[in-house]
Amino acid sequence: MPQVRCVLPDGSMGGIMATRDAMRLAEEHGQDLVEISPNADPPVCRIMDFGKFRYDEALKKKKARRQSMTHNRAVKEIKFHANVAEHDYLTKLTHTREFLEKGHKVKLTLQFRGRENAHKELGMQVVHRVIKDCDLVGTLEMEPKVMGRSVFAMLGPKPRKQGQAAPSYGPPSAPPKPVIQKPAQTGVAQPAPVVVPEAPVEAIEADEAGELVADEAVEKELDAEEPDALA
Repeated sequence: MPQVRCVLPDGSMGGIMATRDAMRLAEEHGQDLVEISPNADPPVCRIMDFGKFRYDEALKKKKARRQSMTHNRAVKEIKFHANVAEHDYLTKLTHTREFLEKGHKVKLTLQFRGRENAHKELGMQVVHRVIKDCDLVGTLEMEPKVMGRSVFAMLGPKPRKQGQAAPSYGPPSAPPKPVIQKPAQTGVAQPAPVVVPEAPVEAIEADEAGELVADEAVEKELDAEEPDALA
């Protein structure tokens, strides 16, 4: 191309000039002559530091990619119950760790059902257990809070270097111990049972012997009165 429209390093227009003159002007500024609009008539070229231009463009792309990844990371939710079985707990714990490794935030939700509302401390123990088992890949962003019949907490991913392998997890922490309910004490004294003493065997035998003697005496009196009645 014999001629170009030249843009000076400060952004001002240098006008139309021969391509050779534009290249010499770029050498005087210690920069490069870069074609930015080849379809124009004549083509538009700018005097700039091409190495710095490429570096700035790479930074812009990296920032845009990072913002795009942050925008696409949704908040995942994992739900628990106060009496969650150990197998279900391990399954939910695995999903929570996978979400955190992928860069997602995880919302922990524990719901109380029926009589579980009377022992909300068990629900808090389950949530704290999840937080402890995810400490290698997650950070606590919101402390566990009781709201109505639920407990909420928020975990965020830990920053990890690019190419760094996922951490190796040990065995999970011990499950919370169940609460043993004690019988309620009303404070009303219960009456003591009445114990009837048993009579000694000897006394019973003596009474029976006395009754036999009395019966014999009565029979003798009746026998003595019968002749008089006949006479």
